[in-house]
Amino acid sequence: MLPPENAGASRVGKTLKGLLRHLPALIGVALFCGAIYVVQKEFRNLRLADIEAALAAIPHRALAIGFLWTVLSYGILTFYDRLGTIYAGHKVSYGKVAFASFCAYALSHNLGFAAVSGAAVRYRLYAHWGLTPLQIAKTVAFCSLTFGLGGMVLGGFVLFIEPTTVPFFGERVPAPVMYAIGAALWAIVAGYVTLSRVLGSFTLFGHAIELPGWRMAIAQVVLASVDVAVTASIFYSLLPPTAGLTWVRFLGAYLASYTAGLAANLPGGLGVFDTAMLLGLSPWLDAPRIVGAIVVFRLYYYIIPLFLAGSLFAGNEILLRGGSVLRRAGSLRGVQAIGRWSEPDFPIAAAIGAVAMCGAMLLSLGVLAPVPDFSWIDPDFSEVAAQAGQFVPSLIGAGLLVLAIGLSQRVNLAWSATIALLLVGAVFIAAQARTERLWIAFVLVLAAALLAPFRAGFYRHARLLSGKLQASTAVPLFALILCILALASSERHLRFQPDNSWWEIVLSPDVPNSLRLTVALTVLLALLAIWRLVLPGRVAWLPWGPEARARFARLGALPPFGADGVVFGEAERAGIPFRRCGPVLLALGDPVGAQSDRVSAIWRLRDLALQEGLNPAIWRAGPRLLKVYADLGLTALPLGGDGLPLPESPNETPLARQYLVCVAERDLATLLPLLPELAKLS
Repeated sequence: MLPPENAGASRVGKTLKGLLRHLPALIGVALFCGAIYVVQKEFRNLRLADIEAALAAIPHRALAIGFLWTVLSYGILTFYDRLGTIYAGHKVSYGKVAFASFCAYALSHNLGFAAVSGAAVRYRLYAHWGLTPLQIAKTVAFCSLTFGLGGMVLGGFVLFIEPTTVPFFGERVPAPVMYAIGAALWAIVAGYVTLSRVLGSFTLFGHAIELPGWRMAIAQVVLASVDVAVTASIFYSLLPPTAGLTWVRFLGAYLASYTAGLAANLPGGLGVFDTAMLLGLSPWLDAPRIVGAIVVFRLYYYIIPLFLAGSLFAGNEILLRGGSVLRRAGSLRGVQAIGRWSEPDFPIAAAIGAVAMCGAMLLSLGVLAPVPDFSWIDPDFSEVAAQAGQFVPSLIGAGLLVLAIGLSQRVNLAWSATIALLLVGAVFIAAQARTERLWIAFVLVLAAALLAPFRAGFYRHARLLSGKLQASTAVPLFALILCILALASSERHLRFQPDNSWWEIVLSPDVPNSLRLTVALTVLLALLAIWRLVLPGRVAWLPWGPEARARFARLGALPPFGADGVVFGEAERAGIPFRRCGPVLLALGDPVGAQSDRVSAIWRLRDLALQEGLNPAIWRAGPRLLKVYADLGLTALPLGGDGLPLPESPNETPLARQYLVCVAERDLATLLPLLPELAKLS
């Protein structure tokens, strides 16, 4: 028993740890809300017709130059992976690393969800080409660090040359402070190169970090600086020649905007990057021209590469699957590591990103779309649609953003609710205008069509559908119904507002404060209720004692030694024992019990790990559930019959019947020394 003062300190420490764990999400929400506020306040007169005119005014020569800069940018990115594989000790041909790099960056640029990332694409491809999980982890870390070095070099340059061009901060922060920040950025880069020259490796927070040679470190810095400069040039080439807007001044706005987009952790920095660019370039250009350039930049750098990479990756998967069938027919020794048998679901991830973008579009509908004309449709429905205006679409948009998070967790209720909201939104938008908004309805239907075929990919039961209706689900459901009724009753007070999105009502000084507060609280409560209904609640686990052993034995397996507890699936028909190993919650094998409940047991293990601020991992995982582990962002290290890693092979990843599954670049160094002890206990 801890003394009272130690127990209090422990509780404070856990609270701080929990807040830090959610800090990135809070920063993202704050930046997104700030972006909405700025757009609503500063660019109220921005209309779709103005943007269309600005797009038409971009010269063909500028479009061609921007396209060439885009090709060059993605070409430079391929050398990140080329150097990364050399640093990892397994050089891969340029053609292969170019393919992996393009697919990985096209995905990571567009998607902000953790279920699938550029790192997952690299694990999938590089494992097939013979790299071990540790080598892939080194390559991923090398690529991530390389990009940051380029941003620091050019950021320091801008802060010394044009410190006032940084949006929001440039004119508010004294120049000496900006110079000091620039010097600090350069000092970090110089320190990295110096450490690479002086030290071969060092230990940080208990993790051994192996540095590249100093020549490779310099190559990293130069390559990343050129890449960031070229990417900024894509956008700059799409802007009209403007007095005072030099490339260096533009670079300051671009770097600040891109950094804000990364911090928001939204798909493609959606909304945050765009708003920061609007603010940063507003002293020189009007809003329609800036937005027109943003549209083309996103088309070049995000959308076209995403579809190209998706097609290439899908074709590669067809080839790999065909090869795997032949290998299985010729050998019964086992299956390949996760890199060969469990790929990130690229199409599902793209569909989730499309849903999030649709939600953001409906939220900002009043900013970018003209006031609709309702005279041509059925009079009764026309009156309802006209009175509702943007109020209903903005509510649907907020709901889609929350459901997108549920989709990233593979929740089946989120899948069905999202398709329903997309179709309802499309019908509502189509009923509001003859031509002006039909493209929005088409986009919503297209997003629903992209998501619909992947029902099997959303196999996790929502809290609402995972058992008997309990107070923890009945209360959010009842609250959601009350919120819908309250919003419906509030609508009659808001129908005559010219711009009546719910968030515009909350920010409008022309609406009574009591009504503004009511709308704000009602919408937030409704979104919270949706969140609670589509995501699992707090995970309960059973300490490893006589009761836990008996329940686990009834599932049909021998209780393992050395467990701390067991977590059961949503139907409590499958269970998975675990042990806490420092920062890792380590499952001792695959879940056992009913086949239908094993997947939910894995997800509940993952939720328990997040709940306790730990990282999930599985020791002695079999090949059958590797696909599910991959959905959690985990990769696998093949183990021998003794539960210890197989020797690394210079060629192909060795065949195995069991694996250590974890986030290799983060937890592998922690877990490897513990495996001999675990093997003895078993």
